[in-house]
Amino acid sequence: GSEMCIRDRQTSVKMDIQNEIDKMLRKGQIDEAILRLNEQIQATATPCDRLYYLLGNAYRKRGDFAQALNCYLEAMAINPDSPAVEAHQMLMNIIEFYHKDYYNP
Repeated sequence: GSEMCIRDRQTSVKMDIQNEIDKMLRKGQIDEAILRLNEQIQATATPCDRLYYLLGNAYRKRGDFAQALNCYLEAMAINPDSPAVEAHQMLMNIIEFYHKDYYNP
């Protein structure tokens, strides 16, 4: 039964970090959010799709689409049902629509 306790604690930690990151992004503290998420990813033993998804959102807000896509792909690799799937698709559509030359340097 102790495993359940650990999983629950991890989930609540993830919710805390999510709220923290959401607040940072709302305040426009994008670089701080990216730094915080990278720290959190380093500190988490098992990869967490939610962290990569949030990191992707932060990069997207900064206009760093390549990094955002990479983060979404990471999240999707960990969890095929991640909200990153939709975010990735949306961002691809934006890039294809606005940045036709994005792919051909």
